[in-house]
Amino acid sequence: MDILHPNTIDQSPEAARETLGKLEKSMGFLPNLFGVMSHNPAVLEAYATLDGLIAKSGLDAKERQVVLLTASRLNECGYCMAAHTGGARSAGLDNDIIDALRDGKAIDSDDKLEALRQFTAAVVDQRGWVSDDTIKAFLDAGYEQQHVLAVILGVTMKTLSNYTNHIADTPLDDELAPMEWKQAA
Repeated sequence: MDILHPNTIDQSPEAARETLGKLEKSMGFLPNLFGVMSHNPAVLEAYATLDGLIAKSGLDAKERQVVLLTASRLNECGYCMAAHTGGARSAGLDNDIIDALRDGKAIDSDDKLEALRQFTAAVVDQRGWVSDDTIKAFLDAGYEQQHVLAVILGVTMKTLSNYTNHIADTPLDDELAPMEWKQAA
């Protein structure tokens, strides 16, 4: 059912247009996800705000992409997997790490990022009900208490976009097509 098609800026509610214009300018194109979210300007604003806040969460750009790719993969969101593959490349993650994240495999080349991947996966898989041992392993890898909450923030951000994309069946933008991802059978 096509109820949440991607709006252009002109098709969007007036309250979404300024945010869409800023996003288009910063990204060089208007991603279909934002056009979909524009149907409810509060949702678009929430997502844009969460994106800005995660940048202040204490995780560096590479770590943020590990969280966002891990959550998107577990939520089986092809749109966000493509988008964050590009984000991971821009953040400077090595291709072997990006490939591992896309394939749901361990990050063999970086123990700390692997601990982050495992903790994020536990938060998603267990809906936040992670064990004390899981938290301890994450902290023992060199993360701090603030990073526990940063992961939750990233998972929250991705839940909003992943579920939106699932319901809208958001079409992949031409700009993201080279990074297309499909769940392995």
